[in-house]
Amino acid sequence: MESIQLINIGFGNIVSANRVIAIVSPESAPIKRIITDARERGQLIDATYGRRTRAVIMTDSSHVVLSAIQPETVAHRFVVNKEAPLNSN
Repeated sequence: MESIQLINIGFGNIVSANRVIAIVSPESAPIKRIITDARERGQLIDATYGRRTRAVIMTDSSHVVLSAIQPETVAHRFVVNKEAPLNSN
């Protein structure tokens, strides 16, 4: 059984690392379109707490998560979490 790994995306919000398929910057027109489409489908999760969106996290369930931290920071947390040794208790 695969262990569940969680990634902090800022302000105490956490996503399942196993479900993330992409972490991208929100500036391009195609990404803005993806955000709009997710909002219309009811699959947008805004975790920015009113701050500027800096990272867009896409999941395998077609949910789109907005984060106020840089994509590089989210990706770094993702990599560090994957490299952490699993607790064998």
